[in-house]
Amino acid sequence: MLKQGVKLVLDKLRSRIVHLGPSLLSVPVKLTPFALKRQVLEQVLSWQFRQALDDGELEFLEGRWLSIHVRDIDLQWFTSVVNGKLVVSQKNAQADVSFSADASDLLMIAARKQDPDTLFFQRRLVIEGDTELGLYVKNLMDAIELEQMPKALRMMLLQLADFVEAGMKTAPETKQTSVGEPC
Repeated sequence: MLKQGVKLVLDKLRSRIVHLGPSLLSVPVKLTPFALKRQVLEQVLSWQFRQALDDGELEFLEGRWLSIHVRDIDLQWFTSVVNGKLVVSQKNAQADVSFSADASDLLMIAARKQDPDTLFFQRRLVIEGDTELGLYVKNLMDAIELEQMPKALRMMLLQLADFVEAGMKTAPETKQTSVGEPC
């Protein structure tokens, strides 16, 4: 009985963290200088797509810009391939294609726990702009191979995805109040 009670409390805590986490992360994300965000993003993207870059599989992005917006933490950046290297920029006059989704959905795509097509048709992944370029990018997202990731990054990604997935299954507890009761 005690184990069930502890599990229930931990499940509720995990659910609250998962549901409130993005709003809590949005403040430090806003306060972090873009130069630091760019450095982290470029490093992670180059780790993940090193082989694709070497094989020329990202040539479709050469001179074209992809906007990525993580809606619930209000993080947006633009990425392109310049001279065979992935680059990240804070601003771009016009993105050729834009992808936007919540952090948990992008995490689930990266961890291969959600299919981009499913999220697109559920309107949780929004793709706007050049249709052909958007299809290339979506197919690239769909082809992410976890085995190609550095082990530390892969393990962190999978553990975080498992945590978020479990937290999304349980609705966060909200306090019910009646008229006349203090909130």
